[in-house]
Amino acid sequence: MFEGLNIKGFRRMLIGEPMPDKNDPKYKERYERDVKAGVRFAEVTGLAWLGRHYVSWAESNKKTFLVILFTLMTFFVVGNLYRFATHMTADGFSGRSAVAQQDSALHQNRFLNNRK
Repeated sequence: MFEGLNIKGFRRMLIGEPMPDKNDPKYKERYERDVKAGVRFAEVTGLAWLGRHYVSWAESNKKTFLVILFTLMTFFVVGNLYRFATHMTADGFSGRSAVAQQDSALHQNRFLNNRK
């Protein structure tokens, strides 16, 4: 299973490699290639055009943009609180943790399978 994973690779996976700097000559070519690929992807998919128009509209309508933004944020927070409240007051809610519920379901499934 872990045949190709040695201690050095495992340490690198946990700690990570140092973040390459765009001015580092060792990573400069890779950085420029990644930037060109990102720009090309944004142009092909139309994200660059959408981003330009979105930013220009937001800069020209600052108050409207902020009202829309804060309205959406409030809507999402209230929606999350509503879902939380309905879940907590549901008839089937037993107050047990998700781990306890999974454990109970596994034990019940194992019991039913052994009866056959």
